[in-house]
Amino acid sequence: MRWNLGLACLTALLGCASEGLAADSYVVRDGETGFTFSEFQAAYAIGAYITVRVAVPTPADSNYDIVYQVIAPNSAGWAGLAWGATMTNNPLIVNWNYQNTPVASVRRTSVRTNPQPWTGATVQILKKGTKTNGTHWQITAKCSGCSTFTTTGTNTKNLNPNGSNRLAFAYSKTKPSSGSASGTIGVHDVYGYWEHDFSAAGNANFAQLVATNA
Repeated sequence: MRWNLGLACLTALLGCASEGLAADSYVVRDGETGFTFSEFQAAYAIGAYITVRVAVPTPADSNYDIVYQVIAPNSAGWAGLAWGATMTNNPLIVNWNYQNTPVASVRRTSVRTNPQPWTGATVQILKKGTKTNGTHWQITAKCSGCSTFTTTGTNTKNLNPNGSNRLAFAYSKTKPSSGSASGTIGVHDVYGYWEHDFSAAGNANFAQLVATNA
């Protein structure tokens, strides 16, 4: 997997500027929402990517909210994020487009089976920055409960807002048949892991941006 700014065909949808951090990383300043994101391009096929972006508050408290963006081609069935970089025992957010309406569903499982809806974290889709066009769909959303969470027993994982955190993605080519966040999802076809630089994703006006984009 690699980092880059994104595919040329996304330019009209993204409306952003980028600033290189290192050979494989970018800061993306989203002109539409005003957030500063760090971005990863998750490869699910040769030459095909799902864009994953993360924004965090600066300074961040012990259980800070995260704003994320997922940008996927219309051919994608669903795209999921695992905040603990594993299928089990961490918050999962499954994102898809149903009849031009983006959906985000918080899930969790303790075993390797279809994750079910979970109330231990919440997601708020932001109206601004959430859209579809002729080639791609985009979700911009705030997750509460994704930066600090229990794993097994009383063990807790805390994502470092000032460093890198290991995340995972999953991709399925099968579209859910419902626009309900509690609807059934199919098995993923591809998954992968990466180290995401949260230190490059800080926003001093985070709360104001959330309110403006809600």
